Amino acid sequence: MLNLYTWTTPNGRKPLILLEELGVPYVAHAVNIGKNEQFTPQFLAISPNNKIPALVDDAAPGGALTIMESGAILTYLAEQSGRFLDASGPGRYKALEWLHWQIGGLGPMLGQLGFFAKRSEEKAPLAIKRFTEEAERLLGVMEKRLAAVPYLAGDDYTIADMASYAWTLTTTTVTKDVLAHTVANMPSVHRWLAAVGARPAVQRAMAWKPA
Repeated sequence: MLNLYTWTTPNGRKPLILLEELGVPYVAHAVNIGKNEQFTPQFLAISPNNKIPALVDDAAPGGALTIMESGAILTYLAEQSGRFLDASGPGRYKALEWLHWQIGGLGPMLGQLGFFAKRSEEKAPLAIKRFTEEAERLLGVMEKRLAAVPYLAGDDYTIADMASYAWTLTTTTVTKDVLAHTVANMPSVHRWLAAVGARPAVQRAMAWKPA
């Protein structure tokens, strides 16, 4: 059985989307980061970096396997299933390229912008300016890419799109008032958001709530 430890954040949604797309049996365990449940000894045994999501594959070859970090989880599940990530060739590396782009850039920058511009009680104008500009740059990269191809890796929907979707969606919700003028002028990003968001598996994953 696949056991996913997650929460209702963009990073937490990524593996939920893939698991729903794969249609495999899994159990989602809520780790309430608002209550610091990510610091419990039980969770730290699975995810030493005290971050969600984390995966435990009880049926992995050689015994139960624990995996932390959303990108590693997506890659593992895609490789195990043989879906949403080519086994070899250019398509594989394009998907990994854009997956790592999201992990190293889009997610962290939008996350920091959300903190400084929205959640922080004390506003830091320089930090807000810095992360707004970087978010706009990254979204511009995304717009240019999606103006040329249907999905981030090219013609096919892959784990790169799953990784980027929930974070990109925050530009229309959490940071809408900060980035609205930018995203409004990105038709290809809007087209992609609509296409990915229309997928039933994505809708199920985005609707997940702790029991």
